[in-house]
Amino acid sequence: MNVKVVVAILLIVGVPVYAQAQSTPRASKADAQRVVEIISSDKAKTQVYCDLQDLGEQMERAYEERDIKLADELLQKIDTMGKTLGPDYVALIDRLELLDPEKDKLGAEIMFELTALNRLCTR
Repeated sequence: MNVKVVVAILLIVGVPVYAQAQSTPRASKADAQRVVEIISSDKAKTQVYCDLQDLGEQMERAYEERDIKLADELLQKIDTMGKTLGPDYVALIDRLELLDPEKDKLGAEIMFELTALNRLCTR
């Protein structure tokens, strides 16, 4: 999966709490490392994360096919599942909205940390 899909998933999961993110401090590389450690050390959370990646790919295809209804359903699933990864994950996603991983060095570093989780997902 490419970085743009990961970014899209992360941004979509955090959309419902955008107003809160505006008053929240920026995400840090240490926040991302903590989330990676939490998720990678728990097999159930790792599986949920991998399932989120799959749903994100399905959602991307739904948007490409202009199936907005399916994309919305998948978005709801992604949002619900994202919350099961814990408050640290949700907080990171909320704060990640303030960064542009393609233009911001910190955003790129955080995305790099999160890609470590992708290697745990078997296809």
